[in-house]
Amino acid sequence: MAGKSYIETDRQVRSILEEVKAGSFKPVYLLMGEEPYYPEMVCAAIIDNCLQDWEKDFNELICYGADVDADAVITAARRFPMMAERQLVVVKEAQVMKTLDDLALYCQKPLDSTVLVILLHGATLDKRKALYKSVLKQGVIVESMPLKDYETEKWVVSFYEERGLKIDPEGARLLVESAGTDLGKIAVETEKLLKNLPEGVKTITAEDIEKNVGISRQYSIFELTKALSYREAPRAVKVARNVGETPKFAMPMAVSMLYTHFNRILRYHALIQSGQAGDSAAKAKVLGVNPYFFKEYDAAVKKYSLKQTMRVISLLNDYDFKGKGGEVGEATPGDLLVELTTKILNI
Repeated sequence: MAGKSYIETDRQVRSILEEVKAGSFKPVYLLMGEEPYYPEMVCAAIIDNCLQDWEKDFNELICYGADVDADAVITAARRFPMMAERQLVVVKEAQVMKTLDDLALYCQKPLDSTVLVILLHGATLDKRKALYKSVLKQGVIVESMPLKDYETEKWVVSFYEERGLKIDPEGARLLVESAGTDLGKIAVETEKLLKNLPEGVKTITAEDIEKNVGISRQYSIFELTKALSYREAPRAVKVARNVGETPKFAMPMAVSMLYTHFNRILRYHALIQSGQAGDSAAKAKVLGVNPYFFKEYDAAVKKYSLKQTMRVISLLNDYDFKGKGGEVGEATPGDLLVELTTKILNI
């Protein structure tokens, strides 16, 4: 079964946050997924709202999977609260518990007076296991899947809107290039950014991201894809050289972003051949890009034929292997990026 989209996960998490802030709790929460932002958010909200400060000494237990086994957690969960309506038991990094699935014994009949939180960090529980099935019946499961690059840009826009802010498309792109698809890192970078901006600022620009996040718009992967789209050879090579020399540069991430870009060009070719392209807004939606950037793809589909686009994608597969350490000799990651850029331009 396919996992939930990030939109569904976000909606579910917002609903859970409203419930816990209103004092309504389920007996068991299983929080998991390769993307840790949402599970961590729910866990933190439960800890903040489950008990009054004066109730926590006797009614709150926060432990880690490496330090406990299922018997210890079950024993704690079966205790009754002292001078409080409920008690809270949280198991963080539960994925390392050797007897994790044994918690199913408790979760089949959990106490109403206990809130048990099972938090897996960057991991997912086997849905065939008894623990997953028992929590599904008795409690709440949050599974957070990693976002794709294009989804992350949309997420950034909505994340800023929730804070009453607007971020321009280039700013969102730049932030994603800096933080990748790590939503927690994006949130941290955003908090740092907002502290450094003048009070009352409501629109975040690419310049703001450059100044406060520490990434150059002039020499970024997005500028490289743009130069490649228009086949601006001197600029593309210059950008590739500068990007490859940055301290944070990672060839696998660069190849991944270039692959996403050229895969969209390939899909655009397919859209044109189908005769159902529609207007720019409709085509941008199908490709999963912000209409603001669509002219770049409109140019690229003219600069790269269908056959050339497929050859670029094949080339990217080769450099994905090289970027991960395969048969590169003494070439540095930066050398590989320049070499790859040159070969794309010569296709």
